[in-house]
Amino acid sequence: MKTLIKNARIVGKDYIFNGCILMKNGVIAQVCEAPQLLIQEDTQVIDAQGNYVCAGFIDIHTHGAGGSDYMDGTVHCMIEASKMHLRHGTTSIYPTTLTSTMEELFQTLDNFQQAKQAMRGECNLLGLHLEGPYFSMEQRGAQDPRYIKNPDENEYRRIVEYAGDSIARWSVAPELLGAIQMGDYLVKNNILPSIGHSNAEYSDVLHAYHHGYTHVTHLYSGMSTITRKGGFRHLGVIESAYAIEDLTVEIIADGCHLPPELLRMVYRFKGADKVCLVTDSMRCAGQATAKSIVGSLSNGQEVLIEDGVAKLMDRSAFASSIATADRLVRVMYKEAKVDLCDCITMMTLTPAKVMNIDAQKGSIACGKDADIVIFDENIEVKKVIVGGKIVSDSSDDLDS
Repeated sequence: MKTLIKNARIVGKDYIFNGCILMKNGVIAQVCEAPQLLIQEDTQVIDAQGNYVCAGFIDIHTHGAGGSDYMDGTVHCMIEASKMHLRHGTTSIYPTTLTSTMEELFQTLDNFQQAKQAMRGECNLLGLHLEGPYFSMEQRGAQDPRYIKNPDENEYRRIVEYAGDSIARWSVAPELLGAIQMGDYLVKNNILPSIGHSNAEYSDVLHAYHHGYTHVTHLYSGMSTITRKGGFRHLGVIESAYAIEDLTVEIIADGCHLPPELLRMVYRFKGADKVCLVTDSMRCAGQATAKSIVGSLSNGQEVLIEDGVAKLMDRSAFASSIATADRLVRVMYKEAKVDLCDCITMMTLTPAKVMNIDAQKGSIACGKDADIVIFDENIEVKKVIVGGKIVSDSSDDLDS
């Protein structure tokens, strides 16, 4: 079965062009800068009607959506959270844990493998992102302080060995005792070490970078900034992310965690090739509610939902985002005034490169997986395609 998308405004890395896309056997077979290809009898046709078409969004940091958290303890909740993100254009997801008990973590590892199989052909669950428990207590944010600790070699080895190939990334505070050795171990096991919830200074970050910590988890959130000691200024993680050119970063582009002006500044300094957009979303992403729970229902923390973001109950800090991927692109494009091609790159190709899956995903190119999103001028998602098949459809009139 072949599927053709015609009358599309295809969003490439550097420019947008009118054309069509032919998909066959789950991959992109042809991309044509022309109104349409020759339509054969056995071809399903989707008329994009002049809407934008791009590669499927890739979210490398999300805790949940649609009323479910990835740590709720059931396969069903993992699937429900993924389906909500899918409807908003996210075709590839890296479910993210929070600092928790070991029992909850191992249950999540078990559930992930089952959910991955159950979602095959509908949504790509590509690997887990473990966020914690090896964090700075001073930069813990909404992470539960009961479980924060220094890296324990016996513990993290046991987790990795149990997980098999389920873990794709692990966020750690690199200044902690044992974190550098952990970085070396993660790299050997094809797991990306990422700097997160850290109170490190520049020397710590540079040392960590040379031991595999090449990415920074939610820049500006849960990390140190410049300080003065004896009159001398010392760079924190934030400034180090700019100073070390090859460090990639991710930003929660919901317009709340970082204002549009700061989002644009990160983009200008690091460039679209070094910035990933992430939701860091909690369970109520995609829902309308006044209160919710960050983390699992049994051990999570209650939070307020107001002003488009989740807050701690005393309103002293943000707890998590309630964004979906389309909102991130919309904020970057409409509010931060970033070129649409670069907005899409930060939501597709750059995260694909960071997670080393860009040979298969992240852009509209022949031979890549046919994971595709169709959206309008307001970045409202109309259709979502995974492996060449429509898996979410909010606009039936786009069919030929």
